[in-house]
Amino acid sequence: MNRRTLLTQTTAAFLGGQVAPRAPAAAAEPAATEAAGLALKDFQPKSMLHVSETRVPRARFPVIDIHTHLCFAARQERGVPLSEERTYLAPTSELLEVMDHSNIQLLVNVTGGMGRGLRDSVQRYDRTHPGRFVSFTEPWWSRAEEPGYAQFQADELARAKRDGARGLKVLKVLGLYLRDPAGSLIPVDDRRFDPMWEACAGLNLPVTIHVSDPEAFYLPIDRFNERYEELNNHPDWSFHGKGFPSNAEVLAARNRMFARHPKTQFIALHVGNDAENLASVSECLDKFPNMHVDLGARIGELGRQPRTARRFFDRYQDRILFGTDATPHGIAYPQQLFGNALYEIYYRFLETEDEYFDYAPAAVPPQGRWRIYGLGLPDGILRKVYHDNAARLLGLPAL
Repeated sequence: MNRRTLLTQTTAAFLGGQVAPRAPAAAAEPAATEAAGLALKDFQPKSMLHVSETRVPRARFPVIDIHTHLCFAARQERGVPLSEERTYLAPTSELLEVMDHSNIQLLVNVTGGMGRGLRDSVQRYDRTHPGRFVSFTEPWWSRAEEPGYAQFQADELARAKRDGARGLKVLKVLGLYLRDPAGSLIPVDDRRFDPMWEACAGLNLPVTIHVSDPEAFYLPIDRFNERYEELNNHPDWSFHGKGFPSNAEVLAARNRMFARHPKTQFIALHVGNDAENLASVSECLDKFPNMHVDLGARIGELGRQPRTARRFFDRYQDRILFGTDATPHGIAYPQQLFGNALYEIYYRFLETEDEYFDYAPAAVPPQGRWRIYGLGLPDGILRKVYHDNAARLLGLPAL
């Protein structure tokens, strides 16, 4: 018996067996007709919750954004730079305008490049606007198969530091794209890179490292995949069924590398590349004192598990860094906008206890159809996450 039948019979009993004649069914409303053919991509529901909405246009403390992309290699293939030249993604004046508006003290351009490109990036940003920008260098992946590469790369890091680099950026080229001549993926813990990691330790260059992607990217793109829309729009982001290692295998190789180089300071980007599993990230942080994490492009994951995330911030408050993975004008990552709207959402997530709000400035959430909750962190933790943890790794004064 369905609910409608039960209600009808109950009403009849109450009225002594007499039920008013049923009115003829009304014609379908136009809105209902439209909804029947509504495409999922056009579905933009508005929450009916009446809850606090707090605007946070400026961070409570000066911010170091440890993870931005202000330029990329002019020529690259599957993330492997094929040129020293750089393509710049926004005028410096626009960057400074956003920084001043949002209380950003320093942007770290992790994809500063190598060789001539690095020198150009340092001159354009770091030296022209001292104290506002820092550039990281990148490995010469295109030369990884050349004889003597290990020593060459170590020597290049010393040269990069002399040219002004303040750290090293490792894209997921290593782990998911870099292959040997036979076509096999080169693992993250390949021994040829040991001198590079050790050189970073000796030169006091922190390493920002991104070697894997969300767990859903390794699963079938089907009705059970919570990132279905994102992967359907970007099928090349999927690593399922294409001869790639699993997410767990990539992270295991990374962890073996971390263990071999305890003096190198690693910033495992995107909440350790495992934001969906904070228990696993916590195990890694406990095991590797030289590991740190940033928040870049993962508040969508953190904000839907606010109680677990808050405990995570409490426990690892000295090793979590503020980062956005922002790209000016969304050139590399269309779901992200570099500007005040993006920073406002990060600040709202960290500083307020607001409930059920969008994690990205877009009509359709880029990662999945959920909303997030603020953590309401105290000043002591905010100061560390916004500024002091990154400052310590970069050799800058604390607030």
